[in-house]
Amino acid sequence: MRLLPVIAIVFCALSAKPLQTESAKILATLPFPGRSQYIFMESYLKALAAKGHQVTVINAFKNKETPNMRFIEALKAHDFAEEMMSLLNVPLLWQQLNAMDYILNKFIDTTMEDEGVQKLLNSGETFDLVLAEMVQMEPLYALAQHFNATLVGFSSFGTDRTIDEAAGNISPISYNPLVTSPRTDRMTFLERLENHYDVIVGDIHRHFVHLPHMRKVFKKYFPNAKKTMEEVMDSFSLILLGQHFSLSYPRPYLPNMIEVGGMQISHEPKPLPEDIKQFIEGSPHGVIYFSMGSNVKSKDLPQETRDTLLKTFAKLKQRVLWKFEDDEMPGKPANVLIKKWYPQPDILAHPNVKLFISHGGLLSSTETVYFGKPILGLPCFYDQHMNVQRAQRVGFGLGLDLNNLKQEDLEKAIQTLLTDPSYAKASLAISERYRDQPESAVDRAVWWTEYVIRHNGAPHLRATSRDLNFIQLHSLDTFAVILAVPLLVALLILKLSCKLLRGKKQKCPLADKLKKH
Repeated sequence: MRLLPVIAIVFCALSAKPLQTESAKILATLPFPGRSQYIFMESYLKALAAKGHQVTVINAFKNKETPNMRFIEALKAHDFAEEMMSLLNVPLLWQQLNAMDYILNKFIDTTMEDEGVQKLLNSGETFDLVLAEMVQMEPLYALAQHFNATLVGFSSFGTDRTIDEAAGNISPISYNPLVTSPRTDRMTFLERLENHYDVIVGDIHRHFVHLPHMRKVFKKYFPNAKKTMEEVMDSFSLILLGQHFSLSYPRPYLPNMIEVGGMQISHEPKPLPEDIKQFIEGSPHGVIYFSMGSNVKSKDLPQETRDTLLKTFAKLKQRVLWKFEDDEMPGKPANVLIKKWYPQPDILAHPNVKLFISHGGLLSSTETVYFGKPILGLPCFYDQHMNVQRAQRVGFGLGLDLNNLKQEDLEKAIQTLLTDPSYAKASLAISERYRDQPESAVDRAVWWTEYVIRHNGAPHLRATSRDLNFIQLHSLDTFAVILAVPLLVALLILKLSCKLLRGKKQKCPLADKLKKH
């Protein structure tokens, strides 16, 4: 008889099922014409669709038909892509911020004025969830309130000050560098001073230039919005971050800020196309893979820089795979294979690939350490400088200045990375730490997305910090009281002491001086 309760408990445990999520309607917005942001999200969106969710994607690309996925292709963004990227090549931070604002505004316009997007806006359709890329394109966040949906943010480069602010997270600038800077979390006094200056300039620009302009754009496209832009910015239920502590550094997060770095990497590399496979496996000294990502086109590099690369590659024993956007390359050495597109993770997974020469974007940096390869970074803009600096500090890579690239320096860096095993060893060590996770980044992202859906936006994850102003959040008011009370008491004691010692009519210079001070 005693066995009956035990049997009943075991039966109940075996029959218990996790909470199920009903099929949800999800809208994802990816307005940038650079494909890297979509590559970061693609596996995740397909995983949601595979679980039965109806996923609508607004992006700037031609897409293959996928079950449970609908695509709205806002292709006009490509008309401005090259112009946009060239605008960022300015020296001063304020100029860079102005250029970025111009770029963001252009991409908001090309997205919102797209015929397919306008048709969707006027369709009367609703969604359960809107996924918005958190790159200071605040008017696009308003799609959530328009479709009466829960708002979830994502960032392919991890977090920054604006994302922390949206979540109510506090990240001290003493060891959290500005994402566009070449600094790491280990800053000297001078670097911390520079970081503080950059943060102040960025905050002034954001509050006095960027946000006032975005409010006008918000009113232009959502004149009958139920919420103000500030209320929309304060409505994120969940934020998915393309970062992981093993790839960067430990930093504070709130429970609804989820690290999903490496989400784009398949745990089982796909077979390579036969011509690429033969090129790699036919090289007795190994292969170097060279790609400047999707936003920077190597065909547009200055001729002097291209000549430096070609002369250096021609002298190598290794073969080189070069992602090059034209069909022909004048002066191409015999050991170089050019293609407009390469399956990057599958190439890096091949054991005969010895080195990755890259722009240092976060997706590329993540992939190179995931497969245990050293990296030579040639950063151009945004977070690339910081990623390359981190690679050098941790010891899995080196960096060079693309705008002042010398053949001698390039040859030396390549040979150092190929012959010194410490770089590959450091990359493999990070790879082991990253892979040691209880679930894949995609599975984690899907679970948290469904968690927010199951719990109606999960308002219990909202931090109270989001309801406090700057003075309250940083306890400046309470600190002022704590400091002021002892000073007032000291002043009274001095005043009384003077009166007792010198008489009521005689003045006390020290007390008056302290009072004035």
